[in-house]
Amino acid sequence: MPAVFLKDRSLLFVSGAEAQSFLQNLITTDIAALGADEARPGALLTPQGKILFDFMIWQDGDGYMIETDAGQRDGLLKRLTMYKLRAAVTLAPSTEEGVTVSWGEDAEGARGSQGARGSQGARDSRFAKAGVTLTRRAGRQGDGAEALYDVLRIRHGIVTSGSDFALQDAFPHDVLMDFNGGLSFRKGCYVGQEVVSRMQHRGTARRRVVTVSAATDLPGTGTEITAAGKPVGTLGSVHGGNGLAIVRIDRAGAAMAAGTPLLAGDTPVSLVLPAWSGLVFPASADEASA
Repeated sequence: MPAVFLKDRSLLFVSGAEAQSFLQNLITTDIAALGADEARPGALLTPQGKILFDFMIWQDGDGYMIETDAGQRDGLLKRLTMYKLRAAVTLAPSTEEGVTVSWGEDAEGARGSQGARGSQGARDSRFAKAGVTLTRRAGRQGDGAEALYDVLRIRHGIVTSGSDFALQDAFPHDVLMDFNGGLSFRKGCYVGQEVVSRMQHRGTARRRVVTVSAATDLPGTGTEITAAGKPVGTLGSVHGGNGLAIVRIDRAGAAMAAGTPLLAGDTPVSLVLPAWSGLVFPASADEASA
């Protein structure tokens, strides 16, 4: 597959003697466990445990590169600066704009290349969970259509903020960060940690990412998914007859068990939980609370 340049992604570089401890005590990702050539998802949460900013992060020389949506970068930089205080940390926007993603043979070639900081690529742990080798590199190094990447994301149940969920409206569990390497329950305290740990231990997460399919083209992003007229979730990214959604799996599971049709607008749809998550739809409220 061709390498695809994502023009709407921006980068921050975090460096300094205390960069690792600064990030470790602040974001959801276990920085100490981050592999040398691995990119993991992460988030900075509100004190209530909801996602304030989401991003990918990987090691880059003596620091860390944070990749986020271009519209989030300045706000994330401002928030990180607020937490910095007197820590020996330098926060700076990268001079490179955009991010190139490659998968399949192109990803393996990128990983074997050498060059400027970050050009060899870092393997995206979210896709690795789904059995796909995909690398992320700073700057423009490809000209494939962005739609190819969206199709790949949709196929494997990998969401992005803006298209699939609104910031400050979703918990990390809602977007499967408890399964894709972006959420640690062992590293100690960080902003919002008490809330997400409580959700984990009590098993109270009900909203989850699903892949959506239909016999015809799906309606647009933001369309409500219903069962017997009652809301189940909302469509996110859509490409033809396939898409992503975040749904209440207890409600969807009960509807499926009862044979109640699921509709996106007026379009009949099927919902599937990503296989790599290991999740299943509960068939009843009792099963959901077990």
